[in-house]
Amino acid sequence: MTRLLLTRGVFALAVCAMASAASADVRLPKIFSNHMLLQRGLDAPVWGWADAGEEVSVQFAGLTKAATADANGKWMVRLQSLEASSEGRSLIVKGKNTITLTDVLVGDVWICSGQSNMEWATRSVINAQGEIKAADFPNVRLFDVPGHKTAATAQNDVPGGTWQRCNPGSVASFSAVGYFFGRHFHRETGVPVGLLGTNWGGTRIEPWTPPAGFRSVPELKGIADQVDRFDPTTDAGKATWNAHLKDVEGWVAKTRSSLATGNGVSNPPTSPGFTNAGQPTAIYNSMVHGLAPYGVRGALWYQGEANGNEGVSYFHKMQALIEGWRKVWGQGDFPLYFYFVQLADFQKSNDSPEGGDGWARIREAQRQSLTIPHTGMAVITDIGAANDIHPRNKQDVGQRLALWALRDVAKKDVVPSGPLFKTIKVEGAAIRVHFEHAANGLIVGQRKNGLESTPVVKDGTLKRFAIAGEDKKWHWADAKIDGDTVVVSSKEVPKPVAVRYGYTMNPTGANLYNKEGLPASPFRSDDW
Repeated sequence: MTRLLLTRGVFALAVCAMASAASADVRLPKIFSNHMLLQRGLDAPVWGWADAGEEVSVQFAGLTKAATADANGKWMVRLQSLEASSEGRSLIVKGKNTITLTDVLVGDVWICSGQSNMEWATRSVINAQGEIKAADFPNVRLFDVPGHKTAATAQNDVPGGTWQRCNPGSVASFSAVGYFFGRHFHRETGVPVGLLGTNWGGTRIEPWTPPAGFRSVPELKGIADQVDRFDPTTDAGKATWNAHLKDVEGWVAKTRSSLATGNGVSNPPTSPGFTNAGQPTAIYNSMVHGLAPYGVRGALWYQGEANGNEGVSYFHKMQALIEGWRKVWGQGDFPLYFYFVQLADFQKSNDSPEGGDGWARIREAQRQSLTIPHTGMAVITDIGAANDIHPRNKQDVGQRLALWALRDVAKKDVVPSGPLFKTIKVEGAAIRVHFEHAANGLIVGQRKNGLESTPVVKDGTLKRFAIAGEDKKWHWADAKIDGDTVVVSSKEVPKPVAVRYGYTMNPTGANLYNKEGLPASPFRSDDW
């Protein structure tokens, strides 16, 4: 064992010596590679490392920008207001050495993040073989952060990855939701699209969130305090780290003594959260922080199953995630749009008009997250499967996310969502429900069959509406479409005060759509 430790020590010294000898070379983060795509309309950051005081220049698209590496060897330039371009050009970085990156495009860049439904690969969707065969889009570029990695502190670079052109070989293992989003946006606009995949199945929202996010939401002070205790950039965090390092030093001394006497080696000490993938910020530190401040247009987020027992607390965590990423990217007046997927229908249907079971409350928290500026939500309660937490129809998920981008970024005249609850008005023994995204009218729809369009049910009956009076007792209601509103009533409730729709884990039969064929989000008008 002693010989092994000595060998490792010599190897480590050799590595350090080689790193020192190579320190004069200008280096770039892994997010910069051949075939990359830079964000249009933004003073796009390009950064890296060199010797302290070294002069570095960056040339691209007729621009030349220069910077001097600071005392830590960090340098950055910004390429001003690049216009979208499908022309593959070279980006040249010069210091004591020269780096030339080829086939660089300019367009819109989107982060694709979340848990397994975002990680779900194109090779596993409906009609996967046909989709992969047709995936020849040279002006769509893919970058996948390899996982799954955590870190106790924010890392200056991601674990790996390289930009690739979108083709059958690269798209098969890439996020299906991300790909179908990018494909639809690119087809509709002609703008080149870059997709940054960073995802991890089964993860909660907390480890994806930066410290600044938790600190920005008063309701999450408990988590913020926990993060601060283990953040070595704060005074409290330094104290915790020093105590941890003292424990480690004691373990090293004890291990040396054990080796000398031939005894076994005990496990090294750990501090709470340092090695736990569930620790707040741990995945962000490793798989997101190193991407910033690479210019992006926005983020796509499909997560929530792992936080599925939550309600309003998830809304607060969405605030922390979104505002935290925006602070880290620091794009100012160039907003980082954030589009997310509401959880699909899943598991057994509940026939109680009260609902509130399973994912009902977290869907409501997701709907509430639309109050955060520059956000959008894809409703998919019509494409899930009771026996599968991973709906195979990722095409509609990506396309519905893309509708928001087409409206917000491309400024196209599209309806980005199905009906979203707006307000209610009591009219005698009935309640009139008003919606957003229903201006062209509402319909009774039939559940989608695979990738086919939503069938219209003429003279159909709306289902899954419930109504309650001041006694807070819920009853199934009669619901009728009246233009762009729905009128809800029940003989059991002569003086109604509140309405719920599809407010259950699996709202089987929920069939309210707008005329664009997009489903209404489940909702409740009460806060009971």
